[in-house]
Amino acid sequence: MTQSIKKLVVMLLLVTAFTGCNQGPTLQTYYVDNELQPGFSSFDVPASVINVEKVEMTDAQQVAYNSVDKLNVLTFVLNETNSDAYKIELEKVNSILKNPKYEELMRGSTAEGRFIVKFLGESEASIDELILFGSASDKGFAIARILGDNMNAGQLMQLGDVLQKANIEDSQLDGLTDFFK
Repeated sequence: MTQSIKKLVVMLLLVTAFTGCNQGPTLQTYYVDNELQPGFSSFDVPASVINVEKVEMTDAQQVAYNSVDKLNVLTFVLNETNSDAYKIELEKVNSILKNPKYEELMRGSTAEGRFIVKFLGESEASIDELILFGSASDKGFAIARILGDNMNAGQLMQLGDVLQKANIEDSQLDGLTDFFK
């Protein structure tokens, strides 16, 4: 009797482990699965690419800058031959972002396209991943994942002034600037 109980407990643990690990597609798996596929471009940028030595920062900006580890960017560039693939990939990303684990900070639209800002983490003050997703029906889409530890959404928003004043190694950002041309 105890042997069958042990087997049952082991079986339940294995089932729980396998089903707990598979919570559907994530942006990370989407990024890895597509970074080398036709139509996609990807790059990773460490925070050290942004030279802030000569930029005066507030304490909040310094904390925000130090909380960022790197930036992952994946773009899908739309052209006349891949519009069907674009629609499929756009739907995949939208489906992933509908998962409630990606909490929304803001969304909006402009004449050029739409954007969504979401995050993964315990709260807006303890973010592990900030997600910027933008799409334009004539250009394609871009997903930027800002990765770090205990990032704060309010403080991250204050980094805009710092980025305008910082010296950024352009060669690291060529993929992103090419997307927006």
